[in-house]
Amino acid sequence: MNNESVTIKDIAKLLGISKSTVSRALSEHSDVNIETRKKILEVAQKLNYQPNTIALNLKQQRTNTIGVIIPETMNRFFSKAIAGIQRIANLAGYNIIICQSDESLLAEKNNLRSLIGARVDGILISVSEETDNAEHFDLLLQKKIPVVFFDRIAKDLNTSKVVTDNYEIAREGTEHLIEQGCKRIAWISGPQHLNNSKDRLQGYIDALVKHGIPVQEEYIIKSHFKGGNVEQYTNYLLDLLHPPDGIFAINDYAAIEMIHHIKRRGLQIPKDIAVLGFNNERIGRFVEPSLSTIDLSAYDLGSVAAEVLIDQIKHPEHPIRERLIRSSLIVRESSKRV
Repeated sequence: MNNESVTIKDIAKLLGISKSTVSRALSEHSDVNIETRKKILEVAQKLNYQPNTIALNLKQQRTNTIGVIIPETMNRFFSKAIAGIQRIANLAGYNIIICQSDESLLAEKNNLRSLIGARVDGILISVSEETDNAEHFDLLLQKKIPVVFFDRIAKDLNTSKVVTDNYEIAREGTEHLIEQGCKRIAWISGPQHLNNSKDRLQGYIDALVKHGIPVQEEYIIKSHFKGGNVEQYTNYLLDLLHPPDGIFAINDYAAIEMIHHIKRRGLQIPKDIAVLGFNNERIGRFVEPSLSTIDLSAYDLGSVAAEVLIDQIKHPEHPIRERLIRSSLIVRESSKRV
């Protein structure tokens, strides 16, 4: 007999008993006597019987699978979040399916349809930068599929959400630059319809106001998460009548490229311009000067998001939850003057 195709029917036929008895024994039902159960388990082990988990899960109206939609798989922030999600999912007995929107609203919608078609038990979502409304997520609520938004969220939907402390950490980072003597701080911002970009910008503004520094539009660059034309932004800022003496960049890669262009103009980091990034990318430790940055605790973010989703899957009666994950400022050479 081909062990790979052994079924409950085969075991029942060999033992001369009913399929239902074999099924109950393999599921450890107490109504099958111990001796019969022992014989069934011995035969199943001898034949290397493997249960059809797909059929079993479908029968129980579950797949033990969680869907995840993220903007970029190559982005270290999201890869760390996925690592956190994967760990919690595995501990709870769930598999995960990862989809990438590549910052595209259309791709995000297609990802959503694919995951619904795969009958996942729940979905974790960090929206694309093109997502300016949440209408396509209404289908999840209609189908009563548990969903948790993390990092970039759909604010108007009545769902659980897990985010980092974007406002507080942006304010702290801006105050760090102010403490280093910066008076003209440029801010490279993401799309303002997204919660994290909006909250970070407000943190930057409030820090300036707190310290009596004017908020000047010429120092605020509206970009996107893939960085935009960093060389163009840098040259624009350096060509201002009063160039910035500090820059808070949208992410570490943009910050590193800006440092490159600033140094080409004959300026020194941090003496002339202090630079601070976001995401704590590994490369930031090895560039010259080493890059000050914000660690957004992506692993913890993913872990908590997965915990919240699994709780919703197992206990749909539980109320929605909003969790805040703390970030941390990492000061290195690119911003440290004093």
